[in-house]
Amino acid sequence: MVASVLGQCPRCEGRTLFAGIVRFADRCRACQLDFTRFNVGDGPAAFLTLIIGALMVGLAMWLEIAVQPPFYVHVTLWVPLTILAILGGLRFSKTALLRAEFRQGAGEAGRGER
Repeated sequence: MVASVLGQCPRCEGRTLFAGIVRFADRCRACQLDFTRFNVGDGPAAFLTLIIGALMVGLAMWLEIAVQPPFYVHVTLWVPLTILAILGGLRFSKTALLRAEFRQGAGEAGRGER
């Protein structure tokens, strides 16, 4: 769990998994593990967008019914919260999936390496 939050390499536990906000590096800078052989794909993005979107809409509706704030309050509150939740969730879920693939010895189909 902690390794997924920190974006740690599954082999050496270094914080070298990401080259950008949610983009994997090609290789670990510490142990040279090739991250390109793992196929995490876009599955986490679709599920997270739907789940976080539903959660944010529900919270925005609750706030509107309970307090009825001006529109700008909704924009300044929900847009940044949604973006941060999706980016944080993507980092966590992509790391967790890559670590699971590493632990199980899975990889992209057609590649004979382990």
